[in-house]
Amino acid sequence: MTVKELLSRIDSPELTEWMAYYRIEPWGEVRADYRSGVIASTLANCNRGKGTPAYSPLDFMPFVEREKPQEETLNDQIKHLFGALDRGRKN
Repeated sequence: MTVKELLSRIDSPELTEWMAYYRIEPWGEVRADYRSGVIASTLANCNRGKGTPAYSPLDFMPFVEREKPQEETLNDQIKHLFGALDRGRKN
């Protein structure tokens, strides 16, 4: 099902509920990558040398853009909600 098809079948209150739920409990590939980054950074920090800066989960997520996040449009939020912006895709 495409986003357009889904939006034709879902009403605004339900979409709003899903968006609120995603903000509380995010899902998708980016979230899974972050969980893996937590594990990797924990292992790296346990084995790093004295005086070496601590690793962050983001250090183990090579596809994450590290620039200041821009204000998302409603369209971007909807696409992100359904995974269209995951894995580096822009549209």
